[in-house]
Amino acid sequence: MSAVGAVFSCSCLRSGVWLLKPGMQKMSSFSLHTAARCAARDYYEVLVLGGGAGGIAMSARMKRRVGAENVAVVEPSKTHYYQPLWTLVGAGAKHLAASARPMGSVIPSGVAWIKSQVVALDPDNNSVWLENDTRVFYKYLIIALGISLHYEKIKGLPEGFNHPKIGSNYSAQTVEKTWRALQDFKEGNAIFTFPNTPVKCAGAPQKIMYLSDAYLRKTGKRSKANFMFNTSLGVIFAVKKYADALLEIIKDRNLDVNYKCNLIEVRADKQEAVFENLDKPGSTEVYQYEMLHVTPPMGPPAVLINSPVSDANGWVDVDKETLQHKTYPNVFGIGDCTNLPTSKTAAAVAAQSGVLDKTISLIMNKKFPVKKYDGYTSCPLVTGYNKVILAEFDYNAQPLETFPIDQSKERRTMYHMKADMMPLLYWNALLKGYWGGPAPVRKLLHLSLK
Repeated sequence: MSAVGAVFSCSCLRSGVWLLKPGMQKMSSFSLHTAARCAARDYYEVLVLGGGAGGIAMSARMKRRVGAENVAVVEPSKTHYYQPLWTLVGAGAKHLAASARPMGSVIPSGVAWIKSQVVALDPDNNSVWLENDTRVFYKYLIIALGISLHYEKIKGLPEGFNHPKIGSNYSAQTVEKTWRALQDFKEGNAIFTFPNTPVKCAGAPQKIMYLSDAYLRKTGKRSKANFMFNTSLGVIFAVKKYADALLEIIKDRNLDVNYKCNLIEVRADKQEAVFENLDKPGSTEVYQYEMLHVTPPMGPPAVLINSPVSDANGWVDVDKETLQHKTYPNVFGIGDCTNLPTSKTAAAVAAQSGVLDKTISLIMNKKFPVKKYDGYTSCPLVTGYNKVILAEFDYNAQPLETFPIDQSKERRTMYHMKADMMPLLYWNALLKGYWGGPAPVRKLLHLSLK
C-alpha cells in the first residue's frame, strides 16, 4: 500500500468520513470530491469497472501504483475474450477457444475480483452500487465498461440466429455460425452489414467480406456468389488513404457496396433481410440472402445511460487528451464506453492505457496531467487469408503510421502481425500493463532512418 493510500484508508476506517468542501471537485484536476462512509473491503483506493482489455490493463498498472490489495475489478463474466481474433474465427482461420481465457487468470494476482454487475454510479459520494444492494466506495474510479450489443433492435433477432445461413463475428455465441454459413454457401447473395450506430472495430464488418470472397474463390464457388456490403455510412472507411485502397480492392474483386443502407429486419425463415434507405426514411428494400453477416447496433452499457458520469448520449464524458472525467476529477474512462472521438479498438485501448496511467499518477501526486492522447487507433484491415492493410490514424482521421512503408498496401507481413504477433502482445503485454501502444516503436523506427 502506498503512503497516501495507507493514510486515507486508516483515517477513513477510524472516522468513517473524508470530507472536502462542496464544489471542490470542479476546481482543479487534483481537488478530489469525496464524501463517503466506508467499511473494511467496501472501500478500495482504485476501483475498476469492467474486465475487458481496458479494465484489466489499468488494474495491472494500478497494482504497481498503489499495491494489489488496494485495487479491485468489478466484472461478472467468467471468461475474458480477445475479440479481435473473431474476424479470423468467423472465416475458419482460427478457433474460438484461442480467443478465450478464464477471467481469473487475467486479473492481476492480488487484485480483488468482485464478481458482480454494476447497477448504479454515485460519483458525488465516491461509490458504486452493485447487485444485491451492495455498495463499494473508492478514492479513484476507472470506468472501462465497454460497449453493448443490441441485436434485439433488428426485428427478427437474436432468435434468427437459430436458423442457418446467418452469423455475426461480434459475439462468442454467433461467430462460429459465420464460418458454418460460409462453408454451407451454395449460390446467391452474400450480404454484410454495418449499422447506423457507433461500433467497435469499425473495419470488422468488411473484413469478413474480403475473407469470405477469398474462401469462395479457393473453393470454386465465387462465380455463384453476389457480394454486397450494405452500410449505413456514406464512405467505405473514414481515412481517405485507406478508403482509396479498399475501393480498389472492392472494384478488382467485383464486390458491391450500397451506402446509407441500414438493416432493420431479418426474416431468417425466408432468408430475407430488410434494409432502410437512410436518405429516404421509410423507404425499404428486401434482399434474399444465401449468407448474411450481421453487425449489430451498439450503444453504451445500460448503467451509463442517464448516469452522472455520462454525456447526453450515454458515453463516459472524459477529456479527450487526458481521459480524466470532465466533472469528477477522481473518475477516469478508457475504451469503448467513453466519448473519445476516435475508433473503438483494442489498439486505441493500448494507447489510452499509457496516457491514463500517467494521468492518474500525476493526479495522485497532486499535479496536473500533461501527457496527451492524440486519438491513436489502429485497424488491421484483413483483405485475405494472408493479406492485411494496416490502418493507423489519429483524432483528425490522418494516418499515424508505425512503419516507414506505405501501409495502405496489402502485405503478408502485416497479416502475420495481426494473426500471430498481436495476440501474444495482447495477452503478455497489454493485459499486464506493459504495452501502451506503438508510439515508442514508431519513434525508434523513424529515428533510425535519419
